Amino acid sequence: MLRFFKLILIVPLAILFLAFAFANRHIVTVAFDPFPSGDIPAFALQMPLFVALILAAMLGVVAGGFAVWLTQGRHRRALRALRADTDKLRSDLAAAKAATPPVVALAKRA
Repeated sequence: MLRFFKLILIVPLAILFLAFAFANRHIVTVAFDPFPSGDIPAFALQMPLFVALILAAMLGVVAGGFAVWLTQGRHRRALRALRADTDKLRSDLAAAKAATPPVVALAKRA
């Protein structure tokens, strides 16, 4: 069932992606020189428009994921400390159970 839902989601997205790529095949110049001396920038790439836009989107996703990973560092650190405390408490409990002799309940006589 999950495979079917993935298919329902991925197929329309793939169709939209292909339509976008076919509609934006024009070559554009992407320049990385903010202060060009003359008409030709020092560093520029020529690529189809859809490639430039998709690369920009991918870069944004990676940068956003990295930013979230950095901000979640304190939560990961706290989780590691809590796991260490839990493991210590579990080992202490196991040691206490092993050291304590079992209590035998005596039956009451009526």
